[in-house]
Amino acid sequence: MIRWIWVFLDRPAQRFDDCARFWSAVTGTQPSPRRGAHAEFLTLLPDPALFAAANIKMQAVTGLGGVHLDLDVDDIPSAVRIALDLGAELVANHTRYAVVRSPAGHCFCFTSSSAVTSPSAPATRAPDGTISRLARVCIDIGPADVDVETRFWTLLTGWTSSRTRRPEFARLHSDEQLPVQLLFQRLGENRPANAHVDLATDDIAATAARHERLGATVVQRHEHWIVLSDPSDAPYCVTASDPREV
Repeated sequence: MIRWIWVFLDRPAQRFDDCARFWSAVTGTQPSPRRGAHAEFLTLLPDPALFAAANIKMQAVTGLGGVHLDLDVDDIPSAVRIALDLGAELVANHTRYAVVRSPAGHCFCFTSSSAVTSPSAPATRAPDGTISRLARVCIDIGPADVDVETRFWTLLTGWTSSRTRRPEFARLHSDEQLPVQLLFQRLGENRPANAHVDLATDDIAATAARHERLGATVVQRHEHWIVLSDPSDAPYCVTASDPREV
C-alpha cells in the first residue's frame, strides 16, 4: 500500500534557485534549507499554521530534469518485486530507497514510509484571490505503450481508474487522502514516457497571468487548460479542475 506520494521537481542545477523561488511562490510554500552531499535537495514546506504535510520536493540535476514520484511504502523489497512482476525494471537499489523504471520508461522511486499524520496542504489563495493547488502528476505516454503503462500503474497502486471526456486522457485516483492523483495522457508519437505536473485552479487565465509575472512562459492555450513552462523551460499545466478536491 502506498502511504504517501511525493512529487519531485527535478530541475537543472544552473536554474535551480530560480525554479525554487518560482515553485515556492505558486504553491504558497517556503523552501527548506538545502540538503544532500551537494546541497541538491529541498522540500517545499506549507505554512506551519496549516498543520499540513509537505508533499513537494525539488532536486538539482544535470541535464534537463523533469518530474518523478517517490512512493512511500512499508516494505521496499516487496514493492519492488511487485513492480518487476508487472513489467518494470530495477534501476538502482539502495538501503532507504529503490529506483524503478516503468514499462514505458518513466523512472520513479520507492521510499521508506514516513510517519505522515497531518492532512495534505489545502489549495493556496493568491494575492489576486484565485485559488490553485498542485493536484496531479500527468504521465505522458506514446500510443504504443499507453495500455501497458496504464495497466501497470493501476495494478501497482491499486487505485481506481476512470475515463475522461477526452479520449486521450485517463485518471487514476486513490480512495485515501493522498495529496496528488495521477493522470495519463496518450501522446501523438511514440517515445519514452515522462511526466509533468498539473495545477488545478478556479481561474486558468488569471492563474497563468500570475505565473507569467513570476517567470513562467505560456506555451499553448486550450479551452480548459493552459500549458506553460517554468523558469527552466520545464512544461506544466494550469487546468480548470476544482482546486479544493483532494
